Order: sequence, then structure tokens, then C-alpha cells
Amino acid sequence: MKLKLLSFCILSMLPFAANASIPYRTEQVDMPVQASVTGEDDMALARLRRFYVGGMYDFTMWNDGDNITGKNTSGFEALVGVRAFDIFRVEANYIYNTAKWDAFELTGHVAMLNAIVDARIGNLYRPFYHQRLVPYVGIGAGVSWNSFDGVAAEKDVTPVLAVMAGLSIEMGQYFAVDLGYRYMYMFSPKFETAPDLTPMGHQFRVGARVHF
Repeated sequence: MKLKLLSFCILSMLPFAANASIPYRTEQVDMPVQASVTGEDDMALARLRRFYVGGMYDFTMWNDGDNITGKNTSGFEALVGVRAFDIFRVEANYIYNTAKWDAFELTGHVAMLNAIVDARIGNLYRPFYHQRLVPYVGIGAGVSWNSFDGVAAEKDVTPVLAVMAGLSIEMGQYFAVDLGYRYMYMFSPKFETAPDLTPMGHQFRVGARVHF
């Protein structure tokens, strides 16, 4: 008798248990599953604002040579870039350089391609959506088309290498101010009066980028 009563009670509870499970199953189907429980998103900024354009002002200190003193010059550059990942971008620059020494000068139109790594803090983009100060480092390579004043040279076109570091101040998703340093190494054009002089410059840069 007791066994029959217990079986009857259990069977009576089954409809209530089935009805209670329906909202849970509905929630599991309708609720989207988060990509990461930690909130990490390596592509957050790259997905939102992948491309950018910008410009820079360059103040350059040129190296000395044998009996030749390097001068300080000003230049500018225009740039376009694409952000492949949240911490990695590729950038193309047009740089107008004027390298001066006390005896002559070189004017260069430089096309350069740069690979740049941004130091974002763990890419925790949901709890830390705007990292205002973003350090960066990069390397670059390119070509300079040169003209000369006060001296003749063997090579009008020379390769250029560069390493750089700096700090970006990001003001939201659309606009950033860049403060940086770049060491530029230009292969020697073989100046007539200074064939061993290889132009090398310490460049201090300030500029801005607009993302879209």
C-alpha cells in the first residue's frame, strides 16, 4: 500500500517538473552565448575602426661627418594605415626630408612601410574600453628619391631603414595624437666631397590620426 502511494505521488509531480524546465530550455535557446567569459576581445578596435589617415611634423637632428657638421631640420609626413589586430597595425608613409650639413644639403622624398605594435593592457576591451595612453614600437623600410644642393652624388635613389617608439593619446575611437621618436638610417648616396657620409637622423615627431 505504501509503495503504491509513493508511486502515485511521484507520477503526480512529473507534470510540474516538466513545466518548470520549459523556461530554462527557452532561455538556453534564446540567450546568446558570450564569446569569452573573461571579456577579452583581440579584435575590438580593429573591427570598429580598422583604417586611419594622419599627418606628422618631424624635427630631425642629423649626424656629423668628417669635418662636416650636421644641422637640425624640419619636415613633414602623411600616412595611411590599417589595423590588422587590436595590437598590430601596418602603416604607409610619405616623408618629406631635408638633411643639411654646413657644406651642402639633401632633399628626400621617402616612401616607407612600417609595422607597428601597440601596447594595450591585455586587450580587456569590455571593462577597459578606452585606454587613453597607448605606447607603441615599430620598424620601417623604404626608399628615398634624393636631390642635392651644393654637392654632386652618385645615387639619386637610396634605401631607408627606421626604428621608432612613441606614445599615442587616444581620444575615443576616432581621434589620436601621436608623440614619438624615430631613428632614420639612409644608405649613403656617395656624396662627391664626402663619399663616406651616411645620413642618419634622430627624429622627434608629433602628429594626429583620424580613424574610420
